[in-house]
Amino acid sequence: MNYVLQLGVNAKAAEAAIAGASTNLKNMALDAVAKALIENSDLIIEENSKDLKLADENGMSKAMQDRLKLDENRISGMVKSINELIALTDPVGQVTDGFVRPNGLRITKTRVPLGVIGIIFESRPNVTVDAAALCLKAGNAVILKGGKEAINSNICLGKIMRQALKSVGLPADIIQVVENTSRETTNELMKLNGYIDVLIPRGSARLIQAVVNTATVPVIETGAGNCHVYVDSSADIEMAANITDNAKTQRPSVCNAIESLLVHKDAAEKFLPVIADRFKTHNVKIYGCDKTIEILGDSVEKASETEYATEFNDYVIAVKVVDSIDEAIAHIRKYSTRHSECIVTKSLDAARKFQKEVDAAAVYVNASTRFTDGGEFGLGAEIGISTQKLHARGPMGLMELTTVKYLIDGNGQIR
Repeated sequence: MNYVLQLGVNAKAAEAAIAGASTNLKNMALDAVAKALIENSDLIIEENSKDLKLADENGMSKAMQDRLKLDENRISGMVKSINELIALTDPVGQVTDGFVRPNGLRITKTRVPLGVIGIIFESRPNVTVDAAALCLKAGNAVILKGGKEAINSNICLGKIMRQALKSVGLPADIIQVVENTSRETTNELMKLNGYIDVLIPRGSARLIQAVVNTATVPVIETGAGNCHVYVDSSADIEMAANITDNAKTQRPSVCNAIESLLVHKDAAEKFLPVIADRFKTHNVKIYGCDKTIEILGDSVEKASETEYATEFNDYVIAVKVVDSIDEAIAHIRKYSTRHSECIVTKSLDAARKFQKEVDAAAVYVNASTRFTDGGEFGLGAEIGISTQKLHARGPMGLMELTTVKYLIDGNGQIR
Protein backbone atom coordinates (compact mmCIF):
# COMPACT_ATOMS: atom_id res chain seq x y z
CA MET A 1 0.00 0.00 0.00
CA ASN A 2 1.49 3.36 -1.01
CA TYR A 3 2.05 6.24 1.40
CA VAL A 4 -0.93 8.45 0.47
CA LEU A 5 -3.37 5.55 0.34
CA GLN A 6 -2.23 4.51 3.81
CA LEU A 7 -3.01 8.02 5.06
CA GLY A 8 -6.50 7.68 3.63
CA VAL A 9 -7.01 4.27 5.23
CA ASN A 10 -5.78 5.64 8.57
CA ALA A 11 -8.14 8.63 8.37
CA LYS A 12 -11.16 6.49 7.54
CA ALA A 13 -10.34 4.18 10.45
CA ALA A 14 -10.21 7.18 12.82
CA GLU A 15 -13.27 8.92 11.37
CA ALA A 16 -15.86 7.10 13.46
CA ALA A 17 -14.10 7.92 16.74
CA ILE A 18 -14.15 11.67 16.17
CA ALA A 19 -17.58 11.73 14.49
CA GLY A 20 -19.08 10.06 17.54
CA ALA A 21 -17.07 11.98 20.15
CA SER A 22 -18.98 14.09 22.65
CA THR A 23 -18.55 17.85 22.73
CA ASN A 24 -16.82 17.47 26.09
CA LEU A 25 -14.27 14.99 24.71
CA LYS A 26 -13.56 17.16 21.67
CA ASN A 27 -13.05 20.18 23.91
CA MET A 28 -10.73 18.14 26.15
CA ALA A 29 -8.69 17.24 23.07
CA LEU A 30 -8.52 20.88 21.97
CA ASP A 31 -7.45 21.95 25.45
CA ALA A 32 -4.72 19.30 25.40
CA VAL A 33 -3.52 20.61 22.02
CA ALA A 34 -3.45 24.21 23.30
CA LYS A 35 -1.44 23.27 26.38
CA ALA A 36 0.96 21.13 24.34
CA LEU A 37 1.65 24.04 21.97
CA ILE A 38 2.60 26.27 24.91
CA GLU A 39 4.74 23.57 26.52
CA ASN A 40 6.57 22.92 23.24
CA SER A 41 6.86 26.52 22.02
CA ASP A 42 10.68 26.48 22.11
CA LEU A 43 10.75 23.33 19.97
CA ILE A 44 8.23 24.82 17.51
CA ILE A 45 10.29 27.99 17.12
CA GLU A 46 13.47 25.93 16.69
CA GLU A 47 11.94 23.83 13.90
CA ASN A 48 10.41 26.93 12.31
CA SER A 49 13.83 28.59 12.28
CA LYS A 50 15.04 25.79 9.98
CA ASP A 51 12.30 26.65 7.49
CA LEU A 52 13.07 30.37 7.75
CA LYS A 53 16.77 29.76 7.15
CA LEU A 54 16.04 27.77 3.99
CA ALA A 55 13.51 30.38 2.86
CA ASP A 56 16.10 33.14 3.16
CA GLU A 57 18.71 31.06 1.33
CA ASN A 58 16.23 30.38 -1.46
CA GLY A 59 15.43 34.08 -1.90
CA MET A 60 11.88 34.07 -0.53
CA SER A 61 10.51 37.62 -0.23
CA LYS A 62 10.41 39.23 3.20
CA ALA A 63 6.62 39.41 3.02
CA MET A 64 6.38 35.68 2.38
CA GLN A 65 8.94 34.97 5.10
CA ASP A 66 6.68 36.86 7.47
CA ARG A 67 3.86 34.54 6.40
CA LEU A 68 6.08 31.57 7.27
CA LYS A 69 7.35 32.79 10.63
CA LEU A 70 6.26 31.42 14.00
CA ASP A 71 7.19 33.21 17.21
CA GLU A 72 5.83 33.41 20.76
CA ASN A 73 3.12 35.86 19.71
CA ARG A 74 1.89 33.72 16.84
CA ILE A 75 1.92 30.56 18.93
CA SER A 76 -0.08 32.48 21.54
CA GLY A 77 -2.43 33.50 18.74
CA MET A 78 -2.96 29.88 17.75
CA VAL A 79 -3.65 28.94 21.36
CA LYS A 80 -6.09 31.86 21.69
CA SER A 81 -7.95 30.67 18.58
CA ILE A 82 -8.20 27.15 20.03
CA ASN A 83 -9.56 28.47 23.32
CA GLU A 84 -12.13 30.55 21.43
CA LEU A 85 -13.04 27.43 19.48
CA ILE A 86 -13.61 25.49 22.70
CA ALA A 87 -16.09 28.17 23.79
CA LEU A 88 -18.07 27.99 20.54
CA THR A 89 -21.23 25.92 20.21
CA ASP A 90 -20.67 22.48 18.71
CA PRO A 91 -22.70 22.30 15.47
CA VAL A 92 -22.71 18.49 15.36
CA GLY A 93 -26.11 17.13 16.33
CA GLN A 94 -27.89 20.46 16.02
CA VAL A 95 -31.43 20.12 14.70
CA THR A 96 -31.96 22.64 11.90
CA ASP A 97 -35.49 21.60 10.98
CA GLY A 98 -38.13 19.06 11.90
CA PHE A 99 -41.65 18.16 10.85
CA VAL A 100 -44.20 15.37 10.77
CA ARG A 101 -45.65 14.23 7.46
CA PRO A 102 -49.37 13.45 7.00
CA ASN A 103 -48.50 9.73 6.97
CA GLY A 104 -46.97 10.02 10.44
CA LEU A 105 -43.28 10.00 9.44
CA ARG A 106 -41.28 12.19 11.81
CA ILE A 107 -38.42 13.85 9.90
CA THR A 108 -35.56 15.65 11.63
CA LYS A 109 -32.79 17.51 9.77
CA THR A 110 -29.55 17.45 11.80
CA ARG A 111 -25.97 18.59 11.33
CA VAL A 112 -23.25 15.94 10.99
CA PRO A 113 -19.49 16.00 10.18
CA LEU A 114 -18.29 16.00 6.58
CA GLY A 115 -16.07 12.98 7.30
CA VAL A 116 -12.44 13.10 6.17
CA ILE A 117 -11.18 16.49 5.00
CA GLY A 118 -8.01 16.97 2.99
CA ILE A 119 -6.33 20.38 3.12
CA ILE A 120 -3.56 21.49 0.74
CA PHE A 121 -1.94 24.78 1.70
CA GLU A 122 1.19 26.91 1.37
CA SER A 123 3.63 28.73 3.61
CA ARG A 124 1.68 29.54 6.76
CA PRO A 125 2.29 26.81 9.38
CA ASN A 126 -0.35 28.28 11.69
CA VAL A 127 -2.87 26.87 9.17
CA THR A 128 -1.75 23.40 10.32
CA VAL A 129 -3.09 24.08 13.80
CA ASP A 130 -6.09 26.23 12.86
CA ALA A 131 -7.34 23.70 10.31
CA ALA A 132 -6.76 20.66 12.52
CA ALA A 133 -8.53 22.28 15.48
CA LEU A 134 -11.55 23.31 13.41
CA CYS A 135 -11.88 19.89 11.80
CA LEU A 136 -11.62 18.23 15.20
CA LYS A 137 -14.33 20.37 16.82
CA ALA A 138 -16.63 19.75 13.83
CA GLY A 139 -16.10 15.99 14.19
CA ASN A 140 -13.90 15.41 11.14
CA ALA A 141 -10.64 13.59 10.54
CA VAL A 142 -8.11 15.64 8.55
CA ILE A 143 -5.13 15.07 6.27
CA LEU A 144 -2.92 18.19 6.06
CA LYS A 145 -0.57 18.76 3.11
CA GLY A 146 1.53 21.89 3.61
CA GLY A 147 4.23 23.23 1.31
CA LYS A 148 7.86 22.18 1.43
CA GLU A 149 8.81 25.66 2.66
CA ALA A 150 7.15 24.90 6.04
CA ILE A 151 7.78 21.17 6.30
CA ASN A 152 9.85 21.21 9.51
CA SER A 153 7.28 23.40 11.26
CA ASN A 154 4.34 21.32 10.04
CA ILE A 155 5.83 17.97 11.03
CA CYS A 156 6.61 19.34 14.50
CA LEU A 157 3.12 20.76 14.98
CA GLY A 158 1.54 17.54 13.71
CA LYS A 159 3.46 15.39 16.18
CA ILE A 160 2.51 17.67 19.08
CA MET A 161 -1.19 17.58 18.18
CA ARG A 162 -1.23 13.80 17.60
CA GLN A 163 0.30 13.20 21.02
CA ALA A 164 -2.30 15.49 22.58
CA LEU A 165 -5.11 13.46 20.97
CA LYS A 166 -3.68 10.23 22.37
CA SER A 167 -3.47 11.79 25.84
CA VAL A 168 -7.29 12.07 25.98
CA GLY A 169 -7.97 8.66 24.44
CA LEU A 170 -8.63 9.63 20.84
CA PRO A 171 -6.84 8.08 17.81
CA ALA A 172 -3.80 10.07 16.70
CA ASP A 173 -4.80 9.51 13.06
CA ILE A 174 -7.66 11.98 13.40
CA ILE A 175 -4.89 14.46 12.49
CA GLN A 176 -2.27 13.46 9.91
CA VAL A 177 0.41 15.65 8.32
CA VAL A 178 1.73 14.59 4.92
CA GLU A 179 5.50 14.48 5.38
CA ASN A 180 6.32 13.82 1.71
CA THR A 181 6.23 17.19 -0.09
CA SER A 182 6.53 15.86 -3.64
CA ARG A 183 4.15 16.87 -6.41
CA GLU A 184 3.28 13.21 -6.95
CA THR A 185 2.04 12.97 -3.37
CA THR A 186 -0.15 16.02 -3.90
CA ASN A 187 -1.62 14.56 -7.09
CA GLU A 188 -2.39 11.28 -5.33
CA LEU A 189 -4.08 13.13 -2.49
CA MET A 190 -6.29 14.99 -4.95
CA LYS A 191 -7.55 11.66 -6.32
CA LEU A 192 -8.10 9.81 -3.07
CA ASN A 193 -11.75 9.05 -3.81
CA GLY A 194 -13.43 6.86 -1.24
CA TYR A 195 -11.18 8.16 1.53
CA ILE A 196 -11.31 11.97 1.33
CA ASP A 197 -14.82 13.42 1.40
CA VAL A 198 -13.84 16.99 0.53
CA LEU A 199 -10.59 18.73 -0.39
CA ILE A 200 -9.86 22.35 0.54
CA PRO A 201 -6.92 24.14 -1.13
CA ARG A 202 -5.63 27.24 0.63
CA GLY A 203 -2.93 29.41 -0.92
CA SER A 204 -2.05 31.09 -4.20
CA ALA A 205 -4.37 31.30 -7.18
CA ARG A 206 -2.02 28.92 -9.01
CA LEU A 207 -2.30 26.28 -6.26
CA ILE A 208 -6.06 26.60 -6.04
CA GLN A 209 -6.59 26.30 -9.80
CA ALA A 210 -4.23 23.32 -9.96
CA VAL A 211 -6.34 21.55 -7.34
CA VAL A 212 -9.66 22.52 -8.94
CA ASN A 213 -8.48 21.33 -12.37
CA THR A 214 -6.85 18.09 -11.18
CA ALA A 215 -8.84 16.77 -8.23
CA THR A 216 -11.38 14.00 -8.65
CA VAL A 217 -12.64 14.39 -5.06
CA PRO A 218 -15.04 17.27 -4.27
CA VAL A 219 -13.25 20.62 -3.81
CA ILE A 220 -14.17 23.80 -1.94
CA GLU A 221 -12.36 26.67 -3.65
CA THR A 222 -10.74 29.13 -1.23
CA GLY A 223 -8.17 31.77 -0.70
CA ALA A 224 -7.06 33.59 -3.83
CA GLY A 225 -7.43 37.28 -3.05
CA ASN A 226 -7.17 39.84 -5.82
CA CYS A 227 -9.04 42.36 -3.66
CA HIS A 228 -9.84 46.02 -4.39
CA VAL A 229 -10.59 49.29 -2.64
CA TYR A 230 -12.68 51.74 -4.66
CA VAL A 231 -12.48 55.38 -3.50
CA ASP A 232 -15.70 57.04 -4.61
CA SER A 233 -16.09 60.69 -5.59
CA SER A 234 -17.67 61.55 -2.23
CA ALA A 235 -15.16 59.67 -0.07
CA ASP A 236 -13.61 61.23 3.02
CA ILE A 237 -9.95 61.49 1.98
CA GLU A 238 -8.50 60.73 5.42
CA MET A 239 -10.77 57.72 5.90
CA ALA A 240 -9.96 56.46 2.42
CA ALA A 241 -6.23 56.79 3.08
CA ASN A 242 -6.48 54.95 6.41
CA ILE A 243 -8.49 52.10 4.92
CA THR A 244 -6.35 51.75 1.81
CA ASP A 245 -3.09 51.90 3.75
CA ASN A 246 -4.28 49.29 6.25
CA ALA A 247 -5.69 47.00 3.58
CA LYS A 248 -2.43 47.05 1.61
CA THR A 249 0.40 47.36 4.12
CA GLN A 250 -0.67 45.91 7.48
CA ARG A 251 0.12 42.39 6.24
CA PRO A 252 0.46 42.30 2.45
CA SER A 253 1.12 38.55 2.16
CA VAL A 254 -2.39 37.48 3.21
CA CYS A 255 -5.40 36.86 0.98
CA ASN A 256 -7.57 39.68 2.39
CA ALA A 257 -4.96 42.36 1.64
CA ILE A 258 -5.81 44.52 -1.39
CA GLU A 259 -3.89 44.28 -4.65
CA SER A 260 -5.60 47.06 -6.61
CA LEU A 261 -6.85 50.56 -5.88
CA LEU A 262 -9.57 52.24 -7.96
CA VAL A 263 -10.13 55.98 -7.57
CA HIS A 264 -12.95 58.10 -9.00
CA LYS A 265 -11.62 60.84 -11.27
CA ASP A 266 -13.20 63.55 -9.07
CA ALA A 267 -11.24 62.33 -6.02
CA ALA A 268 -7.99 61.38 -7.73
CA GLU A 269 -6.17 64.76 -7.58
CA LYS A 270 -6.69 65.00 -3.81
CA PHE A 271 -6.46 61.36 -2.80
CA LEU A 272 -3.60 59.88 -4.83
CA PRO A 273 -0.85 62.17 -3.43
CA VAL A 274 -2.05 61.42 0.11
CA ILE A 275 -2.00 57.63 -0.32
CA ALA A 276 1.30 57.79 -2.25
CA ASP A 277 2.90 59.45 0.79
CA ARG A 278 1.51 56.70 3.03
CA PHE A 279 2.85 54.03 0.70
CA LYS A 280 6.32 55.58 0.68
CA THR A 281 6.81 54.64 4.34
CA HIS A 282 6.47 50.97 3.34
CA ASN A 283 8.27 51.27 -0.01
CA VAL A 284 5.15 50.15 -1.85
CA LYS A 285 5.75 49.83 -5.59
CA ILE A 286 2.93 51.42 -7.59
CA TYR A 287 1.75 50.43 -11.06
CA GLY A 288 -0.79 52.86 -12.48
CA CYS A 289 -2.84 53.98 -15.44
CA ASP A 290 -1.88 57.07 -17.49
CA LYS A 291 -3.92 59.37 -15.22
CA THR A 292 -2.23 57.97 -12.11
CA ILE A 293 1.19 58.61 -13.68
CA GLU A 294 0.10 62.12 -14.66
CA ILE A 295 -0.79 62.89 -11.02
CA LEU A 296 2.02 61.04 -9.21
CA GLY A 297 4.83 61.31 -11.71
CA ASP A 298 7.58 59.00 -12.89
CA SER A 299 7.76 57.02 -9.63
CA VAL A 300 4.74 55.09 -10.92
CA GLU A 301 5.26 52.37 -13.53
CA LYS A 302 2.73 51.82 -16.30
CA ALA A 303 0.14 49.19 -15.34
CA SER A 304 -0.89 46.51 -17.80
CA GLU A 305 -3.51 43.75 -17.82
CA THR A 306 -0.96 41.59 -16.00
CA GLU A 307 -0.69 43.90 -12.98
CA TYR A 308 -4.45 44.34 -12.64
CA ALA A 309 -4.85 40.54 -12.68
CA THR A 310 -2.04 39.77 -10.21
CA GLU A 311 -2.24 38.81 -6.55
CA PHE A 312 1.11 40.28 -5.50
CA ASN A 313 1.20 39.20 -1.82
CA ASP A 314 3.82 41.91 -1.38
CA TYR A 315 4.32 45.67 -1.09
CA VAL A 316 3.07 46.21 -4.64
CA ILE A 317 -0.23 47.69 -5.85
CA ALA A 318 -1.99 48.43 -9.16
CA VAL A 319 -3.91 51.73 -9.37
CA LYS A 320 -6.52 52.95 -11.83
CA VAL A 321 -8.48 56.19 -12.08
CA VAL A 322 -12.06 55.51 -13.20
CA ASP A 323 -14.77 57.77 -14.58
CA SER A 324 -17.65 56.30 -12.56
CA ILE A 325 -18.74 53.74 -10.02
CA ASP A 326 -20.01 51.63 -12.93
CA GLU A 327 -16.51 51.53 -14.41
CA ALA A 328 -15.10 50.55 -11.00
CA ILE A 329 -17.62 47.72 -10.66
CA ALA A 330 -16.90 46.53 -14.20
CA HIS A 331 -13.16 46.49 -13.45
CA ILE A 332 -13.74 44.49 -10.27
CA ARG A 333 -15.98 42.01 -12.10
CA LYS A 334 -13.21 41.47 -14.64
CA TYR A 335 -10.27 40.99 -12.28
CA SER A 336 -11.67 40.08 -8.86
CA THR A 337 -11.24 36.62 -7.36
CA ARG A 338 -14.53 37.25 -5.49
CA HIS A 339 -12.88 37.32 -2.10
CA SER A 340 -13.23 40.81 -0.51
CA GLU A 341 -14.05 44.18 -2.08
CA CYS A 342 -14.45 47.64 -0.54
CA ILE A 343 -15.98 51.00 -1.38
CA VAL A 344 -15.14 54.18 0.54
CA THR A 345 -17.98 56.66 0.13
CA LYS A 346 -20.34 59.09 1.89
CA SER A 347 -23.14 58.22 -0.53
CA LEU A 348 -25.69 55.69 0.72
CA ASP A 349 -26.85 55.09 -2.86
CA ALA A 350 -23.30 54.36 -4.01
CA ALA A 351 -22.71 52.06 -1.05
CA ARG A 352 -25.86 50.04 -1.69
CA LYS A 353 -25.21 49.87 -5.41
CA PHE A 354 -21.67 48.59 -4.78
CA GLN A 355 -22.80 45.95 -2.28
CA LYS A 356 -25.61 44.81 -4.58
CA GLU A 357 -23.65 44.62 -7.82
CA VAL A 358 -20.19 43.47 -6.71
CA ASP A 359 -19.95 39.68 -6.67
CA ALA A 360 -17.68 38.68 -3.77
CA ALA A 361 -17.82 36.68 -0.55
CA ALA A 362 -17.38 39.88 1.51
CA VAL A 363 -18.31 43.38 0.31
CA TYR A 364 -17.33 46.29 2.58
CA VAL A 365 -18.50 49.87 2.92
CA ASN A 366 -15.99 52.16 4.68
CA ALA A 367 -13.94 49.38 6.32
CA SER A 368 -10.72 47.54 5.53
CA THR A 369 -10.84 44.21 3.70
CA ARG A 370 -8.45 42.89 6.36
CA PHE A 371 -11.49 42.02 8.48
CA THR A 372 -12.40 39.06 6.26
CA ASP A 373 -11.30 36.50 8.81
CA GLY A 374 -13.01 33.84 10.88
CA GLY A 375 -11.75 35.31 14.15
CA GLU A 376 -12.75 38.86 13.22
CA PHE A 377 -16.21 37.62 12.25
CA GLY A 378 -16.58 35.85 15.60
CA LEU A 379 -16.35 32.36 14.07
CA GLY A 380 -13.13 31.35 15.84
CA ALA A 381 -10.31 30.06 13.65
CA GLU A 382 -11.15 29.52 9.99
CA ILE A 383 -10.31 26.79 7.50
CA GLY A 384 -10.07 29.41 4.75
CA ILE A 385 -12.14 31.96 2.85
CA SER A 386 -14.40 30.23 0.37
CA THR A 387 -14.70 32.20 -2.87
CA GLN A 388 -17.20 29.84 -4.48
CA LYS A 389 -20.97 29.76 -4.06
CA LEU A 390 -21.92 26.16 -3.30
CA HIS A 391 -22.04 24.77 0.26
CA ALA A 392 -19.95 27.54 1.84
CA ARG A 393 -18.94 31.11 1.06
CA GLY A 394 -16.72 33.51 2.99
CA PRO A 395 -14.89 32.55 6.21
CA MET A 396 -15.35 28.83 6.79
CA GLY A 397 -15.90 28.14 10.46
CA LEU A 398 -17.39 25.18 12.30
CA MET A 399 -20.80 25.24 10.61
CA GLU A 400 -19.23 25.11 7.15
CA LEU A 401 -17.32 21.93 8.10
CA THR A 402 -20.55 20.04 8.62
CA THR A 403 -23.31 18.79 6.37
CA VAL A 404 -26.84 17.58 7.08
CA LYS A 405 -28.48 14.24 7.64
CA TYR A 406 -32.21 13.53 7.65
CA LEU A 407 -33.34 11.27 10.50
CA ILE A 408 -36.71 9.62 9.84
CA ASP A 409 -38.78 7.83 12.49
CA GLY A 410 -41.81 5.78 11.55
CA ASN A 411 -44.08 3.09 12.87
CA GLY A 412 -44.34 0.71 9.93
CA GLN A 413 -45.15 3.09 7.06
CA ILE A 414 -44.59 1.77 3.53
CA ARG A 415 -44.97 3.54 0.21
